[in-house]
Amino acid sequence: MISAVFCLFASPAWGAIPVRKSRKQLEKENELLLKKIETLQAELEAYRENAAAIEEIEEELSGENENKVSAALEDYAPASTDTLLAQWYMHRSSRIPDREQYDMDSVHFTTDVPDSILIRRLADMNSFISLPYNETVKNYMILYSEKMPRKMAEMMGLSDYYMPIFEEIFRQYDLPVELKYLSVIESALNPRAESRVGALGLWQFMYRTAKSYGLRIDSYVDERMDPIQSADAAARYLRDAYRIFQDWPLAISSYNCGSGNVNKAIKRAGGKKDFWSIYEYLPRETRGYVPAMVGAMYAFRYANEYGLYADPMALPTYVDTLHLSKNLHLMQVSEVLGIPLDDLRDLNPQYHKDILPGASGKEVLRLPFNYTSAFLDVQDSIYDHRKDELFIAKVQDGRETVSGRSAPRSPRPSSASSSLSSTQWTYYKVKSGDNLGKIARRYHCTVSQLKAWNNLKSDRIAIGQKLKIKKK
Repeated sequence: MISAVFCLFASPAWGAIPVRKSRKQLEKENELLLKKIETLQAELEAYRENAAAIEEIEEELSGENENKVSAALEDYAPASTDTLLAQWYMHRSSRIPDREQYDMDSVHFTTDVPDSILIRRLADMNSFISLPYNETVKNYMILYSEKMPRKMAEMMGLSDYYMPIFEEIFRQYDLPVELKYLSVIESALNPRAESRVGALGLWQFMYRTAKSYGLRIDSYVDERMDPIQSADAAARYLRDAYRIFQDWPLAISSYNCGSGNVNKAIKRAGGKKDFWSIYEYLPRETRGYVPAMVGAMYAFRYANEYGLYADPMALPTYVDTLHLSKNLHLMQVSEVLGIPLDDLRDLNPQYHKDILPGASGKEVLRLPFNYTSAFLDVQDSIYDHRKDELFIAKVQDGRETVSGRSAPRSPRPSSASSSLSSTQWTYYKVKSGDNLGKIARRYHCTVSQLKAWNNLKSDRIAIGQKLKIKKK
């Protein structure tokens, strides 16, 4: 006996007519519906995970950056003035000169270059990031190309060294290389630039934001001043910001004022998500941030049209990178190899006490290319040169002294060494909705590392549980 059911379908002529379906047909339909439900459930779960990840990223992008002021947009002071490059910045007014003379919200510059040519030049730049043309953008184009020739000459000279570094890093992350010009707006390409609120380096990272993106900051090293490490962190920040806003002008704005302020501006603009719709709701400095980037890009691209030429810089174009596992003082390298100490400091600005604490882990030393072989040939002599005199203070790594001799391990560590040890870890209290994957993304580590640090046998964690996380 064949089981069957009746279904009805509408017919304009006959009305509802019963249609018989076999069990096999019903089972097939049921199977298809179950597959659709599974697909929808998977999509819903993926949406939830993505929303959680974005929420986590937003939390990371907010915070200190919402109070950040870019050093190049204010009257800043270099963090150190003990190098020729730092003095060069100071003596030659290494900040955007005359910026404070203008209220960029109300000033109206004029130029002999017709609008039609400015518009065509912008289009010819073929930028991956949209470059709109309006009066605000025009003002910044004129500011950078016509109102600050000395400053542009300085930055163009520095760009020969820094821009290839930034381009390579942004390409590694598959990001628009035009983002390199943010460093011009942030710091005027000064690795030691420090804003009045504490943002530091070429990419103007605040302390907590820098730490959350894995930059090392301790007694001897501040990677906010390292051109490679800071650019890598900036690339990851911008990648995260774009993931949230899906719009480069908004992502760029969040780099300046934090994602929280951009989200506030979006809400005040009625939910509109483009830069010019939220322009008037952004913090005053951030309003000029994207237009300033367009202006800088334009001035660099068409410098010859305005008679702008790069100042010669002492920084070498070709640099070699060495990885050292011994403590080293830049003075040792300078005196043995005859490299000016100022040059070494400018190539290695992250070592703010001139000491590379290599005994506690490999450190990077950047040298002019033509000195690499000489360093490798006489490195033992370099390490021994004046070491007892130069390393008066001890570089702590648990056992190793700066002179290379092992220090006896104390059975009861002093309060100072205990404090040093405790700073290697941070602790996170598990909240509702957390999982190991989410926490690992937050702290830029892997789930396996989290489990190893906390002796976890499975992926299960409980609300209120404290997890130990190693600082980077």
